[in-house]
Amino acid sequence: MLRSLVTAHAFTFADLFAGIGGFHAALKHAGGHAVFVSEIDREARETYLARWVNQLPEDEKPVINEDINQATPADGPLVGVPQRIDVLTAGFPCQPFSKSGKQQGMEETRGTLFFNICRILEERRPPVILLENVRNLVGPRHTHEWHVIVTQLRDLGYRVSGTPSVFSPHFLPPSLGGTPQVRDRVFILGTYVGKEQAWADRDVSPTLVRGPVDGWDPNRWRIDWALDDEDEIGDLHRYELTASEREWVDVWDDLVQRLLEVRDGERLPGFPLWADEWRTVAELFTAHDLDTLPTWKADFLVKNARFYEQHRAVIDSWRAEHPEFDTFPPSRRKLEWQAQDTGSLWETVMHFRPSGIRCKRPTYLPALVAITQTSIIGKRERRITPHEAARLQGMPRDFTFGNQRNAASYKQVGNGVCVGAAWYALRQHVLQDDGSIPEHITAAILDPDKVNPSPDSLSPQAVEAEQSVHESGPEPVAAKGGDARSVSLA
Repeated sequence: MLRSLVTAHAFTFADLFAGIGGFHAALKHAGGHAVFVSEIDREARETYLARWVNQLPEDEKPVINEDINQATPADGPLVGVPQRIDVLTAGFPCQPFSKSGKQQGMEETRGTLFFNICRILEERRPPVILLENVRNLVGPRHTHEWHVIVTQLRDLGYRVSGTPSVFSPHFLPPSLGGTPQVRDRVFILGTYVGKEQAWADRDVSPTLVRGPVDGWDPNRWRIDWALDDEDEIGDLHRYELTASEREWVDVWDDLVQRLLEVRDGERLPGFPLWADEWRTVAELFTAHDLDTLPTWKADFLVKNARFYEQHRAVIDSWRAEHPEFDTFPPSRRKLEWQAQDTGSLWETVMHFRPSGIRCKRPTYLPALVAITQTSIIGKRERRITPHEAARLQGMPRDFTFGNQRNAASYKQVGNGVCVGAAWYALRQHVLQDDGSIPEHITAAILDPDKVNPSPDSLSPQAVEAEQSVHESGPEPVAAKGGDARSVSLA
């Protein structure tokens, strides 16, 4: 059976910590065939099976593993993991490794989920690996974890860069699978070359540099390109704002309109506006001993006092006309304006957060997360749906969660990998390591007709907008935040 699968498909892959199938969508796009899938979350696994597995003939269905620990015992052979794996993908959780210095190599990863990946690499040696994790993995508090990961992969024979590749889908244009979501993730890409060569090539350049691709300006994104039409959402009422939520927005928007008028179009400040702390500077020093407060809080209080003094007449008049404002929950008496020169709350993307109502421009969204802070589209007066969240992750338009509860669907999307970003990372790696990767893998992944794994996740207007940019000529764009090379292991 294995021989027939190899000839029928371009290459095989194992999908670890598979979630709902972001990696699967990317690799299937190039003719890849899953032979081993591991996912411990029951609801995520059911979503994965319904989309990618159940419709397959029995002899083509992958091995489904519900607990990676059962397949990769520390001692003894692997269980159920096929011998032939061309590409291994894993969106593994980050766990701390021992810092005692008493353990070396594989031993230091025991007790972590990275150990399970290493066991498969040790026994099966897939030619290409694509791992994904949160950006914090390469932050200053996790230098030891990064060192262990890179060292262990090299010891297992994989050529990897000591400089992390951090990337986000909003840097990709629509034609390459980009989506309007800021989702910085670390991609760890490796090619099996043997231990000696892997360590000899430790100065290899990172696969990705954090920044726009092909001159694409991320500010050209429009969140509408990833939204469904209202008449396509059968249970639309479930996502619409409540009367109380509309009232919160309307009252704050009234103040924004008044302030924009007296500020002669000058945008609102970027620091959080704390209505409960609006008092004069003199009153502030009477109410608080600023020296006893954290520096950040004292700074915000002073800024709010000065803001109040500057606009005291407008604020007092607004508050007198809206006595209901005092009944709002404390977190709804705060406004975080990050929408720059947008003219109204109802034109922004909003988030109801514990720290206040946050407003952003309707270009791209912050990263989808596995907790309930669902983005609110102001002009549609509703939250995004799970289906729209899946589109933001690059899933096909016909992707569905079935009758699953919304909380589980949002969680799965928040834990997922963006299809376009993963595919772009893999293609760039194969381009970089072309001569070291088996030809049947490179031929499939570098197929010029396969550059966009998510052709229908966005509306046609996205491609049209990109084409118009190319015709008129894009303006130079500076990469935001540099190239994320804060951590390097030579």
